[in-house]
Amino acid sequence: MSHFYFDSSALVKRYLTEVGSAQVLRITNPTTTNTITLAEITQVEVAAAVASRHRASGGITRLERDGAVDLLARHCKTEYKLIAISPAIIDRAVILTQSYRLRGYDAIQLATALATNEVLITAGLPGLTFIAADDDLLAAAQSEGLAADNPNHYL
Repeated sequence: MSHFYFDSSALVKRYLTEVGSAQVLRITNPTTTNTITLAEITQVEVAAAVASRHRASGGITRLERDGAVDLLARHCKTEYKLIAISPAIIDRAVILTQSYRLRGYDAIQLATALATNEVLITAGLPGLTFIAADDDLLAAAQSEGLAADNPNHYL
C-alpha cells in the first residue's frame, strides 16, 4: 500500500479534465490500495476551483459543476483520509512561509503533509508522496524531505 498526500492543485484534476488528470485518476483509483490523505481545507479549495471553472467563459456547465462538487463531497466521506488543521499545523505553516516562497494555504498543505508523514514514519510505515501541481510547493516539500511528484509531468 502506498500513501499519497494531495494538495488541491493536484486533486482538482480528478474532478476537472486538465493536464495531469490521467495520472491523478491512476493514483486515486479506488481499486488500488493507495491511501489518499488531504487537509480538510482541500475540499473547499477544490470546490472553489470547480466553481471558478463554471464561471469562466466557455467553462463547465452548472450540471457539471454540481456533479463534480457532489462527487468531491462523496469522496471526502468515503475515499480520503482527512486531516484537521490543528494549532500545531498552523504554527508549522507559519515557519514554512519564512523559509520558502509559499502562499498561506500552500504552507498549510505542506505542514499537514509533514505532520502526516511523521505519523507514518513513527508507525514504521513508508513515508508518503506529496502530490502537487505547483513547482514552488514541490520544491519546498522536497527540501523538507518528502518524496514529491507533479501530475503535470505525465500524459
